[in-house]
Amino acid sequence: MAANSIKLLTGNSHPTLARKVADRLGIDLTKVLVVQYSNQETSVTIGESVRDEDVFIIQSAAPGEVNDGLMELLIMINACKTASARRITAMIPNFPYARQDKKDKSRAPISAKLIANMLQTAGCNHIQGFFNVPVDNLYAEPSMLQYIRENFDYRNAVIVSPDAGGAKRATAIADRLDLNFALIHKERSRPNEVSKMVLVGDVQSKIAILVDDMADTCGTLVKAAQTLKKHGAQEVVAIVTHGILSGNAIDSINKSELGRVVVTNTVPHGEKKKRCPRLHTIDIAPTLAEACRRTHNGESVSFLFSHAPT
Repeated sequence: MAANSIKLLTGNSHPTLARKVADRLGIDLTKVLVVQYSNQETSVTIGESVRDEDVFIIQSAAPGEVNDGLMELLIMINACKTASARRITAMIPNFPYARQDKKDKSRAPISAKLIANMLQTAGCNHIQGFFNVPVDNLYAEPSMLQYIRENFDYRNAVIVSPDAGGAKRATAIADRLDLNFALIHKERSRPNEVSKMVLVGDVQSKIAILVDDMADTCGTLVKAAQTLKKHGAQEVVAIVTHGILSGNAIDSINKSELGRVVVTNTVPHGEKKKRCPRLHTIDIAPTLAEACRRTHNGESVSFLFSHAPT
């Protein structure tokens, strides 16, 4: 058991999630004042001592405020470092610039690697969320599996990947549930716009469960739902890890064939939920809280890779 205590900090990106994690751990959030000056500079003041403490900073990439949230995180990490925290762990439910993780064309930056380097330079010792410091990549899959078992007649379902890139993710879920798997091949006319979809697999009279890592404009999910309905699916639902839901995503969902869109609360979407009765939430605060507790006590985090905390 660690001799020092947990200090849980958060900025302005997702305070609701941070409070849920704190409640789960039975502690109070550490007092932090984060303000923006009139010239848009970010200022952070840590309101209590973190000297020799085990610091966990929860900060997500909220839609429309990705860069502000990132600067808040970097400054909070550095403030804790200069305040002599024993260890600083960044808990990042939705990692910023995660889609830019490889050099996919000439002169393309690997922005995700740049963000990782910035976090380390700021003073981060441990990241939960291509690093040269320890990383625990937490998965939403156990929570998704639990949701499917509790909310659907899943024995009459088929797991569907909306593109070839997500096939591994979808087959892993299908295998865990002992269900069949289908795949949609999509052709894009230009970035973020899907022109044509072809279904590989049988969804006739089944509940088609689309699984994906991110729902941004929701163009892919909406077109996938149309394709699945045309092929005789009884119902189409989508379960997505990160509900970015930018642009006209909410209007698209409301007008679509999707009966339900289930997202985790890695990014805030409370206002969008009011506008979309089809939007449902999986709470990942228990997973983050348990990861925090296990890291602090020096216990294995790998249990969370296959189990959802109760």
